[in-house]
Amino acid sequence: MGITRRAAVAGTFYPSDRRALARQIDTLLGAAAAADGARPPKLIVVPHAGLAYCGPVAAAAYARLVPWRGRFERVVLLGPTHRVAVRGLALPAATAFETPLGTLAIDAGARAALADMAPVVTSEAAHALEHSIEVQLPFLQRAIGTFTLVPLAVGHAGADEVAQVLERLWGGDETLIVISTDLSHYLGYVDARRADRATADKVLSLDPAIDHEQACGATPLSGALIADRTHRLAPQLLDLRNSGDTAGDKRRVVGYGAFAFAVDDGARRAADCAARSEEDAALGAALLSRARNAIATALGLPASRAEPAHAALDAPGASFVTLHLGGALRGCVGTLRARRSLADDVRRHARAAALDDPRFAPLRAGELAAVAIEVSVLGPLQPLRAASESLALAALRPGVDGVLLEWRGRRATFLPQVWQQLPERRDFLAALARKAGLEPGQDWDADMRLARYEVRKFSEAGGRA
Repeated sequence: MGITRRAAVAGTFYPSDRRALARQIDTLLGAAAAADGARPPKLIVVPHAGLAYCGPVAAAAYARLVPWRGRFERVVLLGPTHRVAVRGLALPAATAFETPLGTLAIDAGARAALADMAPVVTSEAAHALEHSIEVQLPFLQRAIGTFTLVPLAVGHAGADEVAQVLERLWGGDETLIVISTDLSHYLGYVDARRADRATADKVLSLDPAIDHEQACGATPLSGALIADRTHRLAPQLLDLRNSGDTAGDKRRVVGYGAFAFAVDDGARRAADCAARSEEDAALGAALLSRARNAIATALGLPASRAEPAHAALDAPGASFVTLHLGGALRGCVGTLRARRSLADDVRRHARAAALDDPRFAPLRAGELAAVAIEVSVLGPLQPLRAASESLALAALRPGVDGVLLEWRGRRATFLPQVWQQLPERRDFLAALARKAGLEPGQDWDADMRLARYEVRKFSEAGGRA
């Protein structure tokens, strides 16, 4: 039998009656500024006072989740401990948390994933009366529906330890991270606004140098900011107020902030591009070394290049190998469809480009050192439905498409590199038709078939293009 943690602050921090609680949460969500329809948050920062004090501020963040209801399957929720001292980040002994709105299961997979992390402990006492986590649950239940929960009560721990735990739990689109923290405590209204604005500026600049005078949840907040920097999340301030603005007097106030962090599309594209460049460099080195060694062996020369391993080499692949000598074409052979492993395909076509291209005499051993090798790895063929030449021309993407033309048993292809010599669509297609053996000026007819493909090109003369 599992252990259920009962609600500890229902009736004080929020209503204990299910209908009253649902009604109040829904009213707060409805009054919050509508989400701008941009990106779903990966992480939110919300306050944890009673609903009468911080509810309108917290709702500004939770309202951002409502349009994404059904997306989030797991919530990782971190809040500071207020009543029980604990070393590290404490999971509960319980297997479920209960609120007036229903019961939430503790995520067993997350518990197992954290089992070997030294900063993570289990403490029933740390969670028994802790409000910083509990007060977030009704908002989450109304905003996103069903989910499993990973509640971590953060005690004496380093921000770097928090960041490591978050990294372990980061997950994908199914995981939402919630950081529960208030800001300044018991300053006068004007001083609190000034202090909280400074803290908000740190959050917005992803600066983890935040202390417990600035935020009671400084440790989980700072750890989250470290993780946010790693994952290139873009922060947004949604609301910044204090208890003097909501339900209290202004002599001694508590500060509240709501922030949302979403994936920075520009940074993600840059990171993806950098990762792709690194991947391309590794694959290019693997393919080009094998192509050169295959030609050398065929010419009776020693294979002088190291051949690095790469995961893509054993998968089926279609390739063309192109040779240039003194800037002029010296051979080009390949296939449009994958029939063998990519490594074997490149070796076969490298030898054929050097020795069997009928347009050129076989390459001599003395020429190999001066030859520049280019390997093109082809993507899948995509048929182009074009009932006329004008529609075919409109469908072509100069500089991007390799093109295959087929007509009554004749066929020819141009790699995308040919666009460099024939940048106009009409010239490109006419030259391709001549290569296929069609008569100049021949009318387009129903038997003509076009398909396009993209390539990843790797060149000894400057890397991938």
